[in-house]
Amino acid sequence: MAHDPSGPQPASVKCRRVFYIPGYDPIHPRRYRELYRTESAAQAGISGYEIGISPRSGERYGWDVAARMDGHPVQAQVEVLVWSDLVRDSMSNGIGATYLQLARTAWTYIGSGTLRRLMWMRKGPVIAALYPVAMLLGQALLAFVIGALAGTVVTRALDWLAGLALGLFGATAGGAVWSVALSLIWWACLLGAGYAVLRWFKARDGKLFAYYLMHDYAHSCQLDGAYPDDLEARLAEFTDTIARALNDDVDEVLVVGHSSGAHLGVSILADLIRQNRAPANGPALSFLSLGQVVPMVSFLPKADRLRADLHYLCQREELTWIDVTAPGDGCAFALCDPVAVSGVAPERGKRWPLVFSAAFTQTLSEETWKALRWRFFRLHFQYLCAFDRPRDYDYFRITAGPMTLGERYAGREPSRSRIDVAVSAHTSMAA
Repeated sequence: MAHDPSGPQPASVKCRRVFYIPGYDPIHPRRYRELYRTESAAQAGISGYEIGISPRSGERYGWDVAARMDGHPVQAQVEVLVWSDLVRDSMSNGIGATYLQLARTAWTYIGSGTLRRLMWMRKGPVIAALYPVAMLLGQALLAFVIGALAGTVVTRALDWLAGLALGLFGATAGGAVWSVALSLIWWACLLGAGYAVLRWFKARDGKLFAYYLMHDYAHSCQLDGAYPDDLEARLAEFTDTIARALNDDVDEVLVVGHSSGAHLGVSILADLIRQNRAPANGPALSFLSLGQVVPMVSFLPKADRLRADLHYLCQREELTWIDVTAPGDGCAFALCDPVAVSGVAPERGKRWPLVFSAAFTQTLSEETWKALRWRFFRLHFQYLCAFDRPRDYDYFRITAGPMTLGERYAGREPSRSRIDVAVSAHTSMAA
């Protein structure tokens, strides 16, 4: 087990640099500062320590943390590694382009056999992946039905009015020209009303998340698992930023990757260590992956780069890598060892990650769990929030406490229910 949080705690960390890598999120990173501010205050009240934050000015977005835990003062600088601009660019598609993305994404996951293998592990994230497909198809069907009804009502009304008008003059409505005209009007109503329905749904996607999730999965598989060039360039920038921090006068450099940010963190740290930029006498280098969805990318046919990074990073002694998920989080591949399930674990020498559960049903009170249980997206962010009944996982002790990540979980056993067998059909790795 990890150190007993109620007993004497070592104080090897007085100053820490924290780099937070968000998931696929188009929103300004200030949301993470506000989340940290409110939730750290809540956790401090529950756990009996002191913590406060202050904004930090500069080119990069972040904040400073001052805490006192277990009698030890700690300073931390938190920086968000921003790629929300790339996310927004990838979400700029119109309605028609989104439906084309849907077709291509579905074909990629189904045709490659990836979807079937993902379902062998956890149903929750697969259901989350299928949700935007079902929702968008349902919206299209409803748009068609409403458009067809509108077209039928309008053309029948026009036909009746035309017949009434002509009847006054002793003539009859009909003829090929009139039939063609009614047909064109019907199609115009179908397209116009149907498009209006689709626009109505898109305008409310802030609550439905269908377009958002579709763009997320489409972004991951647009190159069948390979990173696009703009993202590769951003990862190189992040690698440089973290490398500079490793030469600062701090005790720990902690990288936190949440959701899609977890596999980005894997590649960043693999690059950093390959480039010999983690000094042996420098700060402790730590990696905390939270709510990871690594298999959604690593199982794809051309994810050679990510699979090679997983294979490499899991063997390195330069860092500590802890992976925390929870079965209650339906958007994450809970307790799935991202290296093992991707089929790239070495036969010998695998060190990381240490996989264990945040155990939402045990670390949240019954009242809180009842309130959050069906709020799937909120639960996906619970790792960054306060727990009513914290055990050995506390995000704020990790980011602002006096222990390194390695010290905090020294001797911690992995969860027995973890999945650590090879599942992916695609295991090729970049040279």
